[in-house]
Amino acid sequence: MDDRFSQTASPQPQPQPLGMQLPFGTDPAAVRQRIEAMEMLLERAITIPVVNRKIGLDAIAGLVPVLGDVLTAALGSYLIWEARNLGLPKWKLARMAANIVFDTAIGAIPVAGDLFDLIYRSNSRNLKIVRKHLDKHHPATRVIEG
Repeated sequence: MDDRFSQTASPQPQPQPLGMQLPFGTDPAAVRQRIEAMEMLLERAITIPVVNRKIGLDAIAGLVPVLGDVLTAALGSYLIWEARNLGLPKWKLARMAANIVFDTAIGAIPVAGDLFDLIYRSNSRNLKIVRKHLDKHHPATRVIEG
């Protein structure tokens, strides 16, 4: 008998669903992934083709007066909530909150605020604060980017 017919086929790997898989855990590595995903959504989700500049929901929703700024401030506050759960000191949390308040206040100004949203990225600044804390206190969560 021919060996190629007697062998069973190995199962094929199942395709992953579209989109990112975010972990649900409370461990620092899972929190880091969620915060990085939220920052990407808010600040770098879409690339403008002509100028090759990345923008996110913060800049797009900021075009809607009041509601857009309130929405992005609430989403930015999620980063602060996760940082609080990680045990960041209160002064770092206050600094993160100040970044969001400043972004929201200036972003609420018609036209000038929309341009400001393209330049000042409060969520990226907050991610930097969280990453620095995680790299110091939870070095196993560090991801080498290349």
